[in-house]
Amino acid sequence: MTAQPIPAPLFDRTALEAWLHDHAIPFQTTEHPAVFRVEEGLDLKAALPGAHTKNLFLKDKTGRLWLISARQDTTIDLKRTPAAIGSDRLSFANEALMYETLGVRPGSVTALGLINDADARVTFVLDQRLWEADTINFHPLTNTATTALTKDAFRRILRLLRREPIVVDFTALTG
Repeated sequence: MTAQPIPAPLFDRTALEAWLHDHAIPFQTTEHPAVFRVEEGLDLKAALPGAHTKNLFLKDKTGRLWLISARQDTTIDLKRTPAAIGSDRLSFANEALMYETLGVRPGSVTALGLINDADARVTFVLDQRLWEADTINFHPLTNTATTALTKDAFRRILRLLRREPIVVDFTALTG
């Protein structure tokens, strides 16, 4: 089965879940109160198996957009990361650009937002520990739920979206 182009309208959680069903991608979603920062959901995440994520939506000095998805306990050194990913100096991108490209608001940033980036404006960077994790948990385009995906399911999503992540060992960039 070949991947079809992503339709122009933004995907929301309902459309994302329908897309996952249509592509026979297994997932499990758990509802919870809104979580805006990693620290807020630690007790909730403790009850959900698998690797939990933190996601940074960034822009470099040249205007290139970046999405970094890492394990929640990963330290991301924004001074050392540019050399590892081939970017210029990184800073946080604004909310309007986040919504325009990924279809999400602050607190809901997720690798699953790449489904809304039909023009592939955002370069995806993935923590090596997530790449290797058996189960990965992401927000399903909203911070009021967490969606668990197996490693194979997540990699299949990336293939269908025609995304090849830059996989980085962030632990090697610290200290």
